[in-house]
Amino acid sequence: MSAVSTRPRTLQQGVTVAPANITPLATVQHGLQLTWRSVLKIKANPEEVFGLMLQPVMFVTLFVFVFGQAMMGDWQTYRDFLMPGIIAQSVIFATMGTGFSLSQDVEKGIFDRFRSLPIARSAPLIGAILGDLVRYAITVVMVMVVGLAIGFRPEGGAVGVLLASALVLLFAFALCWMSAFVGMIVRTPMAVQSFAMILLFPLTFGSSTFVSPDDMPGWLAPIAANNPVTHVVDAMRGLMLGGDVAGPVAWTLVWTVVITAIFFPLAVWAYRRRT
Repeated sequence: MSAVSTRPRTLQQGVTVAPANITPLATVQHGLQLTWRSVLKIKANPEEVFGLMLQPVMFVTLFVFVFGQAMMGDWQTYRDFLMPGIIAQSVIFATMGTGFSLSQDVEKGIFDRFRSLPIARSAPLIGAILGDLVRYAITVVMVMVVGLAIGFRPEGGAVGVLLASALVLLFAFALCWMSAFVGMIVRTPMAVQSFAMILLFPLTFGSSTFVSPDDMPGWLAPIAANNPVTHVVDAMRGLMLGGDVAGPVAWTLVWTVVITAIFFPLAVWAYRRRT
C-alpha cells in the first residue's frame, strides 16, 4: 500500500489548498503549531490575562465573605466548601472566551488565511482551544493563591490540588468544543456571549458549586445531583479535601468524553460551513 501524501495541492491559479488526506498525527502537529500562536496572543493582549486573574478574586471575596456566614454559620467553613467550586466555576465561565475569540477571528478574516494553508481543517480550532487551556491554568493558579491567602488549606496537599486542577481543565477542554460550536453558528461575538451565558449559568448555579443538592427544593435536588458540573465539583472536593473520589471522577470522565464526542464534530462542521 502506498503511503498517503500530505503535500499540498496547488490550483492552476497558484492558490494553495489543504491536501486531500491528512493523518491524525499531522492534524495534531498542525494543532500544536497553532496552539503556539494562540499562546502568543496572551503576550499581545495582557488585559485578557488581567481579566482572568481579577474575576476569581471578585468571586472568592464576594461569595466567601458576603454569603459564608449565612450559608454555614461561619465563613471559614464555607470557604473550604466553596473553593473547589469557585475554581470550577471560574474555569467553566472562562470557556465562553473560546467561542467569542473564534467569532472575532472569523469576522477579521483570519480563518480565510488558514483555509488556504496546507493544514487540517480542525487544526485552527484545536490550536485555539489548547491555547485557551493555558489561560484557564492561570485562572486556577490565581484562585488557589487567593484561597491560600484567606486561609484555605487543602487536606489533599499539592498532589490533590494538581489532580483536581487537571480534572477541571480536562472538563473545560470538552466545554470549549461546545463554546467553539456556538461561536461558529452565531453571527456576532456579542451574541456568542449571550448564548454561552444561557448555557453555562444553569450548569454552574444549578449544581453543588455553592450549596449541596440536599439543601435544594425537592424538584431541583435530583437535577443538581446529576448535573455534570456537580460531578466535577464533587470530584475536586474529594481530591482536595478528602471524601468520595472514584464515583465523581468516573462521571466527570464520562461527561468529558460525551461532550467532546458530540461537540467536536459539530464544531468542525460549523467551522467548515462558515469559512
